[in-house]
Amino acid sequence: MPRKGGPLAGESRWALVFLAPALLGIGLFSLVPTIGSLLISFTSWDLLAAPRWVGLANYRSLVADPLFSQVAGNTLLFVVLYVALDIACALGLALALNTQVKGIGLFRTAYFLPVVTSMVAVSIVWEWIYDPRYGALDALLHLFGAGTVHWLSDPRFALPAIVLVSVWKSLGYDMVLFLAGLQGIPPEYGEAASVDGASGFVRFWRITLPMLGPTLLLVGILATIRAFQTFDAVYMLTQGGPRRTTEVIVYWLFQNAFTYFKLGKASALAYLLFAVLMALTLFQWSLRKRWIHQEEGT
Repeated sequence: MPRKGGPLAGESRWALVFLAPALLGIGLFSLVPTIGSLLISFTSWDLLAAPRWVGLANYRSLVADPLFSQVAGNTLLFVVLYVALDIACALGLALALNTQVKGIGLFRTAYFLPVVTSMVAVSIVWEWIYDPRYGALDALLHLFGAGTVHWLSDPRFALPAIVLVSVWKSLGYDMVLFLAGLQGIPPEYGEAASVDGASGFVRFWRITLPMLGPTLLLVGILATIRAFQTFDAVYMLTQGGPRRTTEVIVYWLFQNAFTYFKLGKASALAYLLFAVLMALTLFQWSLRKRWIHQEEGT
């Protein structure tokens, strides 16, 4: 064991010296605002007068607000549609692009480009696509004899339209994760199954999908968090309309904070969202542990 004040102690001091700027930045710009927002959630504050301590009143008013159930329902529907479509499309793309064909890197890059594109630019493009008079989507529908659809102003289609934009924006990121998972599967398993006469679907269902378990869990957690935190697409395309059918939790939080100037209520809503995400993440993580124990048992 090294003596006190020996070489390792000197290395620890230097490590702290080099880590200090990053730790200071995390403390100032992450930890302090987090603690501050938690305290604000127990106050009534409109940015003009001094904050007034109200305890749990903001949390009780949120639960009692009739709009809360509608916003929670919109958010839950958005999460279910988004996560299911995102995982299915990303996995399908990864399977299609998991090949060594010449030029495949160009296609992978093309599908990843929306991830690094500003959501503002993406929303403007999709607003043109959804235009009921000149949009490409309606022009395509007209080729098949369908009528005009008001994608962003019809309560039946507005939320699915936002889901489609959000999935398109993040699809490339999850595709890359699935590609990494697929390329980590030893090819010998598939080759042995082919020799035994297993079809492509059987190989996928019995070999590929089970071995993608950790990647599926990771993508599921990340997609769920993204879905609950969606804001920019709603803000750019519908502003919560029509008839509040696209008003999700983070957009309602934004409205409470910067439209109605109810900072305490907005902070309380943020911590309710945090609690929901924490509970869902822990639940998904417990499924992972159960899956690992089952694999070890077999």
